[in-house]
Amino acid sequence: MTPSQGLTPELLLRAYSNGIFPMSEGRDTDEVFWVDPRKRGVFPLDGFRISRSLRRAIRTSPFRITFDTDFSSVVAGCADREETWINGPITRLYAALADAGFAHSVEVWDEQRLVGGVYGVTIGAAFFGESMFSTRTNASKIALAYLIDKLRSSGFVLFDTQFITDHLSSLGAIEIPRGTYRRYLAEAIEIEADFDTNAAVSTPDQLLQRMTQTS
Repeated sequence: MTPSQGLTPELLLRAYSNGIFPMSEGRDTDEVFWVDPRKRGVFPLDGFRISRSLRRAIRTSPFRITFDTDFSSVVAGCADREETWINGPITRLYAALADAGFAHSVEVWDEQRLVGGVYGVTIGAAFFGESMFSTRTNASKIALAYLIDKLRSSGFVLFDTQFITDHLSSLGAIEIPRGTYRRYLAEAIEIEADFDTNAAVSTPDQLLQRMTQTS
């Protein structure tokens, strides 16, 4: 465990560049620890699985999708669960990274209510997914679909999910050894990519057409 006082956004970026990321034991601690999994979860950017039900949900969804519109509320939504690794210091660090353009969020809205989202960190052409949440059916899956579409169209080559869950695996995420991940990471952070939040958000038909062409 490490006291949070010595953590800075710059140190966090160096850690990510070396395949390490921070977590905490819970929201009530001010300490963090560094994690370097032996097996790493990644999303092959051409391997996102869209089931018939998800395809239908994307096409008929009443949700509105935005990028970097309410980063802090997405982080708060991800932390709003009985057990969380997102504590105060981590929240502040990622807010600073967002202000500096190194952290981004996808928001899913039902009218004016935030009902789902994803956030993560970018370095070069690598996206490090941190957490996601959903209060409506399919909201987090739809957020992931729009995120992957954004990453692919913006020149990203690596989507790090840190760990694998059954939920992520069902959507196409896989697990790779630490050494393989680090090779991918070293290549990705040297490539330029632009998470352009001012670009127009894809329509459902545009997203589904691109997903069909590359999956």
